[in-house]
Amino acid sequence: MAYRVEPASQESWRRKRGRAKKWRQPWPAMGCGGGIEAACGGADRMEDEEAGAPSSSSSSPPPPPVAQLGYDQLLSVLRLLPPEAVLSFAATCRAFRAWASSDALWEALCRRDWGARTAAALAERRRERERGGGGVPPAPWRRVYAEVARLGALSARRVPVRGASPRPRASHSLNLVAGWLVLFGGGCEGGHHLDDTWVAYAGTGAGNRPPTVLSWQQLASGIPSGRFSHSCTQVGDTLVLFGGITDWGQRLNDTWIGQVISEEPRRMRISWRLLEVGLLAPPPRGAHAACGVDDKFIVIHGGIGLYGSRLGDTWLLDLSNGLRSGSWHQIGNTWPLPPPRSGHSLTWIGGTRMVLFGGRGSEFEVLNDVWLFDISDHCPKWKELKYDLSSALGEMPFPRVGHSAILALGGKVLVYGGEDSQRRRKDDFWILDTPALLQYESGSKKMTKRMWKRLRIDGQCPNYRSFHGACVDTSGCYVYIFGGMVDGLVHPAEALGLRFDGQLYQVELVLHL
Repeated sequence: MAYRVEPASQESWRRKRGRAKKWRQPWPAMGCGGGIEAACGGADRMEDEEAGAPSSSSSSPPPPPVAQLGYDQLLSVLRLLPPEAVLSFAATCRAFRAWASSDALWEALCRRDWGARTAAALAERRRERERGGGGVPPAPWRRVYAEVARLGALSARRVPVRGASPRPRASHSLNLVAGWLVLFGGGCEGGHHLDDTWVAYAGTGAGNRPPTVLSWQQLASGIPSGRFSHSCTQVGDTLVLFGGITDWGQRLNDTWIGQVISEEPRRMRISWRLLEVGLLAPPPRGAHAACGVDDKFIVIHGGIGLYGSRLGDTWLLDLSNGLRSGSWHQIGNTWPLPPPRSGHSLTWIGGTRMVLFGGRGSEFEVLNDVWLFDISDHCPKWKELKYDLSSALGEMPFPRVGHSAILALGGKVLVYGGEDSQRRRKDDFWILDTPALLQYESGSKKMTKRMWKRLRIDGQCPNYRSFHGACVDTSGCYVYIFGGMVDGLVHPAEALGLRFDGQLYQVELVLHL
């Protein structure tokens, strides 16, 4: 893809390169280890600086070799760097400031770091705001990147529903596929499982805001069979459902493919079929964690197996055969391994990596440990991200089980809700910043305090809940939350202390674009 470099032409670039005499040292706050938030602060100061800075002495050193590069070569190099390094480069020399601030460059960085679909959805959203704002130019891409890096707030609302609605439930699945919310199964009052499927059109997230009122439609029931605590993972416009528990306690290990077929106007259906996986499959389970990897694999971990035992194994479903068939393989058996658990989360963060968080252990203890899992080579490896609690106190969520954790805009894992060991439910939102997490994993201990950040929630905040369903749209800006268990529960067998919720909430990332 060709990018137009602004604001200079090749000739003006040569003139600037010839005049590049006044060099300054990069600002400490903008070094590669300082992170993008610190770097964005430096960028703001850079924008406010006077154009005519005091000149250096006649004994200034000559320009470095990078000054000899052509502007196309320079931009090709900048597109490979972390954003904080780009800003450090811009602070080095006034002649490079315009090039490092190029809108085309920062759009390329957004596409690289957030994915083509997310960047395209944001680009359409910026054009929509420009049309609705009387021709006011949208915020430059560098400011978009900075807004996402400094995310500190969410805005929530309860979504009005026209017509019939799904009954209240928990431990169900909720996905957003091809613009459709898809709700399947779960457990309801009386301890019974559900086998119904409901869908509602919420939009693709490409530019236009989602509908303010939704209409649920119930599809045919019975296939797949009823269950709760299953996993349902999106692969393109297809759903892959695995396992679960029936209301008489049976654990399942079947694998289903659900092809979403859109029909006009605003109608759809799902064609379900059992996936042929051969003789090898994971042991039956429910309350496990699952995620998709680059629309090619499904990874599951842990859960509750036979006789209520907590599991700690990891399995990969290879879907490279185009969903015509699949094959299960057990992976990641080299030490160290996450302890067995259930009710935890496993979130793909791009490439071949995923993050595991929380859950309930074999001794019924509730956890808040963080593990990184990489399947990039022939020996997939788990690595626990240990941090000094004394330095991270107040900067990380308390232990929880039955929470949700989804990948939102900017490589941020958004964690919501759950319950602790006393079954006290939570209503807090946290982000786990994956760029900071990966820097910490590579040895940068000073990133500990920036891994976790609690977000402010405005509007109609979802109340305390656990074992709800959550999903995100294509842009990564809108999150949907449905159902779950609410209120306190003192005794697990006491039905009066347990209430299921049936409300749908929409949570938006607050970005000033």
